[in-house]
Amino acid sequence: MYPNTPNSSNSGQNPFMVQKEDEIDLKVLLFNYLQYWLLIAACMVIGVIGAFLFNRYATSIYKVEATVLVVDDKPSLGTDLFESSGLGMLQGKSNIENEIGILKSFSLAEEAVSELNLNVQYFREGIISTSQIYDKVPILVSVDWNKTQLVGGRFKIEVINEDSFELSIPNNEFKIYNPADPYYKLLPDEEVTLKKSVYNFGQEIVGVDFSFSINQISALPGDILQFNLVDTPTLALKYKGELSVAPINKQASILSLGLETPVRRLGEDYINKVMEMYLQRELSEKNKASENTVRFIEAQLSGISDSLRLSENKLQKYRTENKVFNLSEEGSVIFERLQNLETQLAQTELNLKYYETLRDYVSNNVAGEIVAPSIVGITDPLLNSLVESLSEAQAERIRLTSNFTEEAPAVRENANRLENTKRVLQENVNSAIANTRNVVADLKNQIRMSDQDVNSLPETERNLLGYQRQFSINENIYIYLLQKKAEAEITKAANMPTNSILDFAKAGQLPVAPKRSLNLLIGLILGLILPIGFITVKDFLNTKIEDPKELENQIKVPLIGMIGRNNSEDAIPVLNNPRSTVTESFRSLRADMSYLSPHRDNLTILFTSSISGEGKTFVSINVASVYALMGKKTILIGLDLRKPKIAEDFGLANDKGMSTCLSTDTPWKDVVKSAGHKDMDVILSGPIPPNPAELLLQDKFGQIIKEIKQEYDVVIFDCPPVGLVSETKELFGFADISFYVFRQGYSMKGNTQILNNLVEKGGVSKIYGILNDVHIDKGYGYGYGYGYGYGYGNNSYGYHEEVQLPWWKRALRRK
Repeated sequence: MYPNTPNSSNSGQNPFMVQKEDEIDLKVLLFNYLQYWLLIAACMVIGVIGAFLFNRYATSIYKVEATVLVVDDKPSLGTDLFESSGLGMLQGKSNIENEIGILKSFSLAEEAVSELNLNVQYFREGIISTSQIYDKVPILVSVDWNKTQLVGGRFKIEVINEDSFELSIPNNEFKIYNPADPYYKLLPDEEVTLKKSVYNFGQEIVGVDFSFSINQISALPGDILQFNLVDTPTLALKYKGELSVAPINKQASILSLGLETPVRRLGEDYINKVMEMYLQRELSEKNKASENTVRFIEAQLSGISDSLRLSENKLQKYRTENKVFNLSEEGSVIFERLQNLETQLAQTELNLKYYETLRDYVSNNVAGEIVAPSIVGITDPLLNSLVESLSEAQAERIRLTSNFTEEAPAVRENANRLENTKRVLQENVNSAIANTRNVVADLKNQIRMSDQDVNSLPETERNLLGYQRQFSINENIYIYLLQKKAEAEITKAANMPTNSILDFAKAGQLPVAPKRSLNLLIGLILGLILPIGFITVKDFLNTKIEDPKELENQIKVPLIGMIGRNNSEDAIPVLNNPRSTVTESFRSLRADMSYLSPHRDNLTILFTSSISGEGKTFVSINVASVYALMGKKTILIGLDLRKPKIAEDFGLANDKGMSTCLSTDTPWKDVVKSAGHKDMDVILSGPIPPNPAELLLQDKFGQIIKEIKQEYDVVIFDCPPVGLVSETKELFGFADISFYVFRQGYSMKGNTQILNNLVEKGGVSKIYGILNDVHIDKGYGYGYGYGYGYGYGNNSYGYHEEVQLPWWKRALRRK
């Protein structure tokens, strides 16, 4: 019968039991990364070189900036009156946000693009990259934009000589631009092709959906150029989105315009043109008032000039026929009085006509053609202010609706301002019309009364007075209108934009992109992070045991020691090289074992593992050897009946062994063989039997082990892997101490659960872990004494097909 398996360890605290730690050992982590230092250094160098090449060949982007001063209009008398009437919204001050919207408007961008003729973009091919050129373009492409054109893709030119060139299409990324519908483009029905490849400069090149000519300027033979056509709406949308406009600070009315572009001169020209068109648009709106005044006066002059000519002819004819040239003293007094009244009447009727015209304009929503009241001599400050406010609001509406929708807050506010201004203006105009009609009636009545005095004059003088009155009225009105026309033209000539350019566009000397220093730093950091990330992910996905501390935390028993990698072919370094470091490691392990069973004269030690190939046979052979060197009578028993390895390591014939004793009546002493040391014997596994598990479960096996223990100080069991066979679990009861061998980089992390199940469910006690084949290049084992430099060799152990290392790794191991 088998002895009972111990249920618990000794009551004293185990000196090898360590508290499980979840903290990351930074030194181990650092050593793990340092073993890949060459990879990390190479990646960092590659990252810096990549950043340098990117900086070298990436297109440089420059920031072009300019500033515009937006001047708010000073409040007029009408504004003050609106404020007192609760109509403050009628104030005609320039709105910064509106001006920003106008500067960024599509219509302004479209005008600038058209003025600069940016629809053809030129490029020069380099060895690695292609760069856009703007100044000193060696060719000029003339395009008829009234016809359909291919836009988006590029045409390539190779200059043959001064007269001809070769034209090709490197890509077919074209769209068809139709001027009849400029906002909708179609893809070509088929691949774009050319009728021929060689053309003369100045020759019209016509194809399906394109037509242009290329003119020679300064192109040299061998030059390779490219160009593409871009329609105005697309280009305007592009620049509209790229142009930035913002106040320089919250309190200032100075706007900063910025544009990032690879071509500095192009950016400067575009921003300058935008500012020019912006001020030109403002000036055009200001000139509308003067132009309306001139048109109104010319309309009046066209009628009064005929009347003046007719009245002058009649006066001259009457004087000649009647030989009367001057009035009598009495007639002169009457004439002077009538002249004053009739001049007042003419001016008042002119005012009345203006009021009626103003009323019609307001009613018909043609405020843009309104003439200022002061032009016709009306000095009413409220009316002048209302007309000015209406004109400003109407001009602002035109500007806003060209850039914003009707639902925009600024447009809605402007609409409210217009309606309120019209309402107040109509009320004032209707009142002025009524008052002016009363004045006209009163003046006519005074003239009728004065006409009675004229009847007292002689007939000849009375008729002369009538002709002279008519001529004087027309002459005064004509002179007055000419004077007002001259004033309006002078005003128009003197008009200047309210806003102004503070700084014309200027590109920075240094590019804003790529950021060279930052890119080098990013390349360096990426070169560091990427390999570290790769190593971290690789280790995270690695299912094999690498870190001793991780193994300690996963198993429920102490990890008593580590055996480093054996770089020699010798499987028994303890016997064959007793002064080696590997021998010292096993001596250290032997010393640790003495603490586990300090008061036993005879010691039985069992070695097993999860699967084959983890080095349990290597460890058991050398542990037996280190006890033999101590002078302990030691025997190594090979209980791995399925795949014996001990005979091969000792160079013995496996003709008889434990399987022979168990399957026949052969005494165990007859199968004992010398292991090459006077204090060390070995019982081999023997020939492989058909029923190894049943043989080890016989009572005979227990009797043999009992007898062996009486003959030897130390008995070492080399057992089968517990994860593969069942009989090993029954063998733990014969051992005083058991060791579970793991192999770094070979044993699966999940195998630790087999050991934990033995402890928690199988009732196995006094079992400890050993980590074999620890690599010094892994960086693990720091602080574990002889945890590196010796151990398991290259031989294969196991029941499964072993993993064969590549030849270059085997060659490195031998060095």
